[in-house]
Amino acid sequence: MLEAVIKPDVHAFFDKRTCSVQYVVADPATRKCAIIDAVLDFDEKSGATATLNADCILQFVESNGLSAEWILDTHPHADHFSAASYLRSKTGAATAIGSHVVEVQALWKQLYNWPDFPADGSQWDKLFDQGDRFCIGELEGHVMFSPGHTLASITYVIGDAAFVHDTVFMPDGGTARCDFPGGSAAQLWQSIASILALPEETRIFVGHDYQPGGRDPLWESTVAEQKFRNIHVSACRSEAEFVAMRTARDKTLPMPRLILAALQVNMNGGRLPEPEANGARFLKIPLNALGDTKWD
Repeated sequence: MLEAVIKPDVHAFFDKRTCSVQYVVADPATRKCAIIDAVLDFDEKSGATATLNADCILQFVESNGLSAEWILDTHPHADHFSAASYLRSKTGAATAIGSHVVEVQALWKQLYNWPDFPADGSQWDKLFDQGDRFCIGELEGHVMFSPGHTLASITYVIGDAAFVHDTVFMPDGGTARCDFPGGSAAQLWQSIASILALPEETRIFVGHDYQPGGRDPLWESTVAEQKFRNIHVSACRSEAEFVAMRTARDKTLPMPRLILAALQVNMNGGRLPEPEANGARFLKIPLNALGDTKWD
């Protein structure tokens, strides 16, 4: 049983465009909060950016008398832009991500041919290591290194809630892909095992929901539900079985639409490229950089 653990208030915001789930996690006693994996809106067809998702979160924070202490990302996202930089400018809250982000930066700066990019994690206020602890008001949180989907993925365990993003999805959605540069199905299996070793009552909050079968979006389960009902976890009795399943499945998946746009923003802490001489900002898309890929 979970004892003497504060249960945080968790409010989710679902972004239909990217199937992303964003969170405000609040201490009910002090009204301090953290914002996790917020989305900066981007339309790849027009090149337009907007702050609709982030402003909705800010409105919720203000209307509920909350005060943001942290703006957290679980990893550099490949399917949406991070709103961390924008939210920091509006709230003054500290931004944070896992310390292994520097490995992602080093890898992707080569793909973007961006030699002067500072791949040192300085784009965030705090880089978390495995086991680091932090507070949101009187809420205590700690960090679990959860690689596999990316080199830098982490899980935030805050009170009785674990924010796992791209490790497991809802039980009927299975697990995350591992075929991005630096991904590893074997590492993901170990990361999932660590998460499922948390107390069975621990609430699991996922970062995406792709609504299998067309159902309404969902984002909350428990460790117990994931152990016994997750379609990938329960079907694989060993790491070898999981790696074989995950590798075969990943070969059938097209790359996320925004991966090449999103990574150059997200490895820079959610900052858009600087304006050029004409005042416009430009994304750089390397051609044929990701090798063979499934076309959709």
